[in-house]
Amino acid sequence: MGLKHLEISGFRVFKHSSIDFPTDGITVLVGPNGTGKTSVLEAVGLLGIGRSFRGATRETMIRNGDDTAVIRGQFVHPERDVLIETTFSRSKRSRTQINRQVTTSRSDLSEAAPISTFCPGDLDVIQRSPAGRRDMLDDALALLEPRLGAILDEYQRALRQRNALLKQLGGRLRADAESTLDIWDQRLASAGDKIVSARRDLLERLTPEINESYRALSGEASETVIETDYEASTSGALLEALMETRADDLRRSSTSVGPHRDDILFLLNGGDARTQASQGEQRTLALSLRLAIHLAAGKTLGLMPTLLLDDVFSELDPDRSRRLLSELPAGQALLSTASPLPPDIKPSLVIDVADLLA
Repeated sequence: MGLKHLEISGFRVFKHSSIDFPTDGITVLVGPNGTGKTSVLEAVGLLGIGRSFRGATRETMIRNGDDTAVIRGQFVHPERDVLIETTFSRSKRSRTQINRQVTTSRSDLSEAAPISTFCPGDLDVIQRSPAGRRDMLDDALALLEPRLGAILDEYQRALRQRNALLKQLGGRLRADAESTLDIWDQRLASAGDKIVSARRDLLERLTPEINESYRALSGEASETVIETDYEASTSGALLEALMETRADDLRRSSTSVGPHRDDILFLLNGGDARTQASQGEQRTLALSLRLAIHLAAGKTLGLMPTLLLDDVFSELDPDRSRRLLSELPAGQALLSTASPLPPDIKPSLVIDVADLLA
């Protein structure tokens, strides 16, 4: 399993570039900062995750002077090859196709192109806002259980529609709009309760793997015990909570409870890692979480996802870099770096990104 061919046009700094990859081992993208190394990984990530792992909007990823960006990737599967194409424009709606069939499903992408990522922003995910922790967990849900990707998409659609209706009502619930709000509450609650249950189950499943990865990455027989907890914005069923907060939501024109407001708590030896762990401990914990997700995906899917490593070694000391590499399982990895490679790395292919711009 892996990406064997990538074409990008009108994307970031690339007018048109084509790359062939080995589907096993590590491919290293080298070059100075600003030459497009991360953009190549971002394009691959868009094919499997459906969004930029850098948090960019689609319009901002279109090359200056162009109206349209096209990304096309051919993935090798045990039974067949899969072609994924995504096109987005400044003036038209985006379109994504799998083997020439249009899809809007996150679950379809996760099945066609399983991808996991390590990027510098991940290293600060423990101390940043809850949104980063939620996104990391939801990406893992969609990767490990693609059907949950559809539920995540449904929740986001219902949330957008509910918030739009709340803004339209301007703080007053008219009789003719109450039934419509009831419908969005029911849809939001149906998807939301499933997401909360799945997140809790996944955290419980990942916690032993996180502990093992932490011990491996810390480089010692660490006595650190990591525990996880799910901090929900409501203690009961979401539909009941939505009814209880409806008056406040009308006044604020936004939805105040639900999975989009929840958080994930990490405890190191009983202390909240957000406030009581050192920066080194937080970064090791963040790496352990990503590594645990990647390893769990391999066990669940029966094959390792394509791993995108975006310049993480520039943020890690040599010992952590070496340990991370030693813990990675066999499979395809695409690695970008502007720094010297760790001495233990033996790449299958090295690509100078400057050559792609020629």
